[in-house]
Amino acid sequence: MLVDSVPEQRAETAPAPPKRRAIRSVGLLAAMAVLLLVAVASIAVGAKELSVAQVLHGLFEDSGTYADVVVDERLSRTVLGLLVGAALGLSGAVLQALTRNPLADPGLLGINAGASAAVVTAITYFGVTSLTGYVWFAFFGAAAVGALVWFLGGSRGATPVRLALAGTAISAALYGYLQAVMIMDDAALARMRFWTVGSLSTATDETIRQVLPFLVVGTLLAFVLARPLNAVAMGDDTAKALGADLNRTRALSMLAATVLCGAATAACGPIVFVGLMVPHIVRSFTGPDLRWIMPYAAVLSPVLLLGSDVIGRVVARPSEVQVGIITAIIGGPVFIFLVRRRRTAQL
Repeated sequence: MLVDSVPEQRAETAPAPPKRRAIRSVGLLAAMAVLLLVAVASIAVGAKELSVAQVLHGLFEDSGTYADVVVDERLSRTVLGLLVGAALGLSGAVLQALTRNPLADPGLLGINAGASAAVVTAITYFGVTSLTGYVWFAFFGAAAVGALVWFLGGSRGATPVRLALAGTAISAALYGYLQAVMIMDDAALARMRFWTVGSLSTATDETIRQVLPFLVVGTLLAFVLARPLNAVAMGDDTAKALGADLNRTRALSMLAATVLCGAATAACGPIVFVGLMVPHIVRSFTGPDLRWIMPYAAVLSPVLLLGSDVIGRVVARPSEVQVGIITAIIGGPVFIFLVRRRRTAQL
């Protein structure tokens, strides 16, 4: 298991000097500009290339070829990528602070496994075949596993180590169940193969409408928890000395991470490494203060997700490689590099 050994993660978060705050603010504006460019590229790049002028024409014209391509095929995909990317980045930041593990991600607490197991159950045993049908199963599975991890981790007496151990054990069991069902049911395997790797290609307006309320609630809760999570990240004794309510903060943090990651996974399948890489890298230039980590993660995580989606469309034209495969290809080497550099891998 990966355990935090990063000194600054435990250091008290002191107010940043005005110059540093100004640099962070300018950096955040620059990140937003990059996100805008990547979003435009997400709309413009595909099997049919579009110029910026054609993208604008498609966005603001009621009909025509460009409107069909932009609005009907790519706009929903880009919007969902923005929402899902931000959700994964925020959930990763929350879980890294909650577990005091700079290499934690939503998969550590079994949330992805819960959503995947619920979807394969819906497809195999309930005959659900449409995205709008199993999105609710995925969200319920993520929420149920989040609650179970909280209970097995000790609920009010939960600690980062207990939560991580409970999540790891439940994930192993659920992925075993998922593989067993898929091996025994060829139809389930065919239908699940595309979803389990993570993809934005099935995005629709209806999908966005279904997950948006959960993403909004989870995002607001995550930002409200930034200050108390700063205290929790410094250790239990320090957090208590600072007046933080450990049990309430941990419970609400689990809820926020579950809502964010559950809704994101329900919408487009389990996408790995986004919630791990971005908050961890962001911390290297913002410091340990979650009041800065979260805004940066919410902006830069969609940059990574949409950028990976664009790459997936380009490398295999006229077909495409699912975004979950691209993020895994990028994330694997980055993860190894981070572990070796930070020397945080412990048995």
